[in-house]
Amino acid sequence: MTDTLTDFDAFLGTLELADLGDDTFTGRHPAKVAPRTFGGQILSQAIVASGNTVPGSRDSLFLHAAHTHFINGGDVSRDIEYRVTRLRDTRNVANRMVSVEQDGTVLALMQLAYQTDARNPLVHGDPAPQVPGPEGLPNIQDTLRGYEDVVTMFVEAPQPMDMRFTNDPAWIAKGKGLVQEDNRVWIRAAGDLPDDQVIHDAAMAYASDTTILDSIITRHGLSWGFDRIMAVTLNQSLWFHRRVRFDDYNLYASHSTVADGGRGMSNGQFFDRAGVLVASTTQEGVLKYFPARSAQ
Repeated sequence: MTDTLTDFDAFLGTLELADLGDDTFTGRHPAKVAPRTFGGQILSQAIVASGNTVPGSRDSLFLHAAHTHFINGGDVSRDIEYRVTRLRDTRNVANRMVSVEQDGTVLALMQLAYQTDARNPLVHGDPAPQVPGPEGLPNIQDTLRGYEDVVTMFVEAPQPMDMRFTNDPAWIAKGKGLVQEDNRVWIRAAGDLPDDQVIHDAAMAYASDTTILDSIITRHGLSWGFDRIMAVTLNQSLWFHRRVRFDDYNLYASHSTVADGGRGMSNGQFFDRAGVLVASTTQEGVLKYFPARSAQ
C-alpha cells in the first residue's frame, strides 16, 4: 500500500521542473486543480526555472524582485513551458526574463532581479501589526468547515500551505456583517522545505497569490461564494527584502489601496515570527461585483 500524496507533497513535485536544455524547463500541474492554472503555481515555477540558470541563486546572489504580467489563462490538462532569457550576469548582479507558455501561447511574463547582499548602515522596516500568534488559531480547513456549499472552490482547491487567519476570513465576516479593511493571516508551507533558498522563495511567491485580493471585497462587506464576484489577477510585483524561511510561519498582512474601473489593487507585507518585514507585494486584478437584483 502506498501513502496518499498530500497537497504539500504535490506542491513540492510541481517545483521539480524538467530541463529541456537551452534554458527551457517544463512544469506539471498537481492532480488537484482549479478550472485554470493557479497564478501562484506560475509564480513559484517561474522562480525555480529562473533560479536554475543563476549559478549563485542558492548562495551568493539574492532574488530581490520578481515582476509578473499575466496574459492568458493556463490549461490545467497540459504542462507549462518556462523559457528563460539571460539578460545580465556580473559578479554581483543577475537579471532574467521568463516567458511562460503553452503551445506557443504566452501565459505570463516575469522579470527577475538578483543581487549580492551588501553591508549598509541604512536598515529599517515597518513594524509588524499586533496580532495573536499562529498557535491556537484555527487552520484553513477549520474556517471552511460548514461553508462547503458556499466557497466550494476553496474547499476543493489544493491546500499546500498552513494558513491561520488572525481575523475572520471573508465568508465568516459576511455572516457577522463585518467590514474589514485589512486581512492578516499566518502562513507557511504545510511541511518541511529543503534547505534551498530558491524553493523557499518559490513557496512564498505561491502563498502571495492566496489572500491578497480579499482586502478589496472585505472592505465592502462582501465575500467569495455569497456574492457574485469575478476576479482575475492581471499583474503582481514581489520584493524580497531579506532571505525568507517559509517552512516557519510568516504573517501576511494585506490592504487594498484602490478599486475602480473594474480593477482593484492590494498591497501585502510578509513579516517573520520576529516581526521583521521580509517581503512586500502589490497585485492588481480584474475585480467585478454583480449585485443581486432587488425583488420588484
